[in-house]
Amino acid sequence: MKTKLYLFLFLMSFCAFSQELPPIVKYASTTYGAGNQNWMISQDENHYVFFANNEGLLEFNGSNWGLYPSPNETIVRSVKVIGNKIYTGCYMEFGFWTRQANGKLKYTSLSKTIKTKILDDEQFWNILNYDQWVIFQSLNRIYIYDTKTGGFKIIAPKNNITKSFRTKNAIYFQTLNEGLFEIESGKGRLVSNNPILQSNKIVNVFAIDEGLLIQTQLNGFYKLIGTALTKFSTEADSELAASSVYSSQLLSDGSFALGTVSNGIFILDNIGKIKYHITQNKGLSNNTALSLYEDADKNLWVGLDNGINCINLQSPIQNFVDDTGILGTVYTSELYNGNLYVGTNQGLFYKSYQSNDEFKFVNGTKGQVWSLFEYEGTLFCGHDSGTFVIENAVAKNIFSASGTWKFETVPNQKGFLLQGNYYGISVLAKTNNQWGFRNKIAGFDYSSKYFEITNALEVYVSHEYKGVFRLQLDSKLLKTKPFITYKTPTKGRNASLTKFNNTIYYANKEGIFKLNEKTKQFSKDTVLSSIFEKEEYTSGKLIVDNSNKIWLFSKNYIHYFSLSKLSSQLKQNVIPIPASLTNSMLGYENITQISNSNYLIGTTDGYYILNLNELSFKNHNVSIATITTNKLNGSSENRSIQEEGRFKYDENNITINYTVPEFNKYINAEFQYLLEGFQDDWSEWSAKPSVSFKNLPPGDYTFKVRAKFANSTLEDIAVYSFTVQKPWYLTNIALLVYLIFMLVMARFIHKTYKNYYQKQKEKLIEENNLLLEIKELENEQELMRIRNEQLSQDVDTKNRELVVSTMSLNSKNELLAFIKEDLKKTPDDGNRSIKSVISTINKNITEGDSWSVFKEAFDNADKDFLKKMKLAHPSLTPNDLRLCAYLRLNLSSKEVAPLLNISVRSVEIKRYRLRKKMELSHEQGLVEYILAV
Repeated sequence: MKTKLYLFLFLMSFCAFSQELPPIVKYASTTYGAGNQNWMISQDENHYVFFANNEGLLEFNGSNWGLYPSPNETIVRSVKVIGNKIYTGCYMEFGFWTRQANGKLKYTSLSKTIKTKILDDEQFWNILNYDQWVIFQSLNRIYIYDTKTGGFKIIAPKNNITKSFRTKNAIYFQTLNEGLFEIESGKGRLVSNNPILQSNKIVNVFAIDEGLLIQTQLNGFYKLIGTALTKFSTEADSELAASSVYSSQLLSDGSFALGTVSNGIFILDNIGKIKYHITQNKGLSNNTALSLYEDADKNLWVGLDNGINCINLQSPIQNFVDDTGILGTVYTSELYNGNLYVGTNQGLFYKSYQSNDEFKFVNGTKGQVWSLFEYEGTLFCGHDSGTFVIENAVAKNIFSASGTWKFETVPNQKGFLLQGNYYGISVLAKTNNQWGFRNKIAGFDYSSKYFEITNALEVYVSHEYKGVFRLQLDSKLLKTKPFITYKTPTKGRNASLTKFNNTIYYANKEGIFKLNEKTKQFSKDTVLSSIFEKEEYTSGKLIVDNSNKIWLFSKNYIHYFSLSKLSSQLKQNVIPIPASLTNSMLGYENITQISNSNYLIGTTDGYYILNLNELSFKNHNVSIATITTNKLNGSSENRSIQEEGRFKYDENNITINYTVPEFNKYINAEFQYLLEGFQDDWSEWSAKPSVSFKNLPPGDYTFKVRAKFANSTLEDIAVYSFTVQKPWYLTNIALLVYLIFMLVMARFIHKTYKNYYQKQKEKLIEENNLLLEIKELENEQELMRIRNEQLSQDVDTKNRELVVSTMSLNSKNELLAFIKEDLKKTPDDGNRSIKSVISTINKNITEGDSWSVFKEAFDNADKDFLKKMKLAHPSLTPNDLRLCAYLRLNLSSKEVAPLLNISVRSVEIKRYRLRKKMELSHEQGLVEYILAV
């Protein structure tokens, strides 16, 4: 039986394998950074989502995850947002969390006030609210907390509680083997003890017009009207019985979401029909759904046994995910005769359009399918093995000489098709209402992955490794003239070529180029090329749909251009779906218009269908989530986001996290910020939900952030003002002190300079005066020198006069002596007159008279010399002093002799004797000594 059951489940899942499902956003435990299991989910008024996780309270704001461990570090089993508080329950503990000014949550325990009343080993699995009361339910009891009074009431049934439920006007709970109870006046009142409710675990209770709709774990739904319990059958009853329902949620559109233990999620409409069955092999991360919750945007959150999923139930995008690998990567698709055909790397598959039928394989098409092309009621398949014609889901091979890339019609020749092959271009012709291969175009053998043909039978071919070729075909489509290879535009990775609005376009990483039919040259189209700016290029694939729209793909967007109805300008439309989310094969992107507004886009693991008419989203609000600052190389500190920030000068590394709480898989919010006081213009649009400013200078700043979602700019702008304070040495007080100090210093310096220059002036004056004094002294010395020289000259003059007078006396005495001697020789000695003359002469030549005259003159010329000599040498006689005087006059012995009236020899003797009296040494000269006195 177990084997049969598993086989049945496998076949059922395979039958549903082709169902298009809403997009599923997957969050693994490594992404949100917490435990695998998530037991309950809730959302606050800011659209932040909270999860009761194995490792604590988990918060998600659309951009960032945050984990708050439970106060006793146990598993958080329940969470419920009521007003501005987030209530949680865990092991022997319950309470609430409130948002602090810095955006973080702070816990307040309620169970501590009744700690003695809590049972040992009690865990709180559910939290409900009703009016002013909050109900905490464990498996043993129910605690009713009055938020106004802070008091508690406790309901303790006889048997264990399986679960508690809330409808619009009542609170219910079930106990083992007793049935369903309602809480009235703080007590449990039995509603029904029907054996079915006693023996089946109730998963949820819903209020309906007639009464209650009760969902059980294994036996599906029952209606309780009064006391009567009747079965409410659904399409999923048999599967639910084998899957074991663990969680459920009534959706806003009246549908029911049921989470099972082993078979994923069922979504049933209000009459019990299956809308979706989502399992692990259809995109769900895990088959065990522990909790379900519909948020404000009508997304269905799934708390799994291993991870978190968000199902975008209202998304304009439906996707088919092939986790089994049976289908493979979708390269092309076509809606033909009511069937949807998809060509993949595994072959060609088909199913009835808009049905949940499984995809069926078209026999004979195993391998790579490159293209599907419908022409005049015939579906052609370009395949790695050649060309197939598909009739009634059967493939007929009409060409196998080479792989086939694509097909094009021949202008004005309905019975022919051109096909681009691995080796050149070939012609298909319709003969007897049957298509077949006619010929290969001679003269061209290169791979023709992308090509277009003009009315003049000119063929343009894009070759990824060689560039663009131009071929001129003959009228019979048999051969080409020598082809031309364009130098510009150049070859390029993932380049492509197509015809749009009767003009051929070529795209590569350098831009999109348009062919001029007259000059046969390509020129850059600035409008289309703009999508590849700012490093957006990933692929040059160009696709023209049945509505004459041209589609292009870039790193973060899908673009399509259409002709304006009022002008010749192209109208651009942007779908902000990044390539990283679509899983498209770069260079092989494909989009097919399968209805007026629905487009199928192939991916590496299936496809998704986009409804352009429904591509609009409700308005969201952008908000600032957290603000952190840190010093250089320091730890981060959370700051208040509710008031203007004031940060110290060294806390000028600021990180601002902002978010738009949206959870769409394919549409990402984009942000643009402006920091007034630091920058003048808004930043570029970016999906990054944070920005960091490093080393902001002191000043006042206003941070603004706005968001764009689904190509529509949101109305609100989040604003946060803050100030980076100046360091203490740059504050106004410090600047005032600096000013005062500078004034004091300026005055001091001025005074110092003034004193300095005054001293310099005085010093200069003093130096000048000194110089003048020195000059005067020098002048005086010069005068003294002159006077001394004059005196010396006077002395010399007097000495000369003295010498002259002495010499005159000497000459006179010699003359008189000579006369006297002549008179003596007169014979007549007795002559009295002669004697009288001789007597007179003797009187005039006496030594005493001449010495007296000389001494007086000498004393006038050289005062005190004779006294000094007498004082120094008391033994000197007057004759010795007289000799000293003559020697003082520097007279030679010959000159002294007549003055002393002695011979020269006698003078020498007198000089010798004088030396002895003076006791002069042998080396000391007499004259030098006398001159030195």
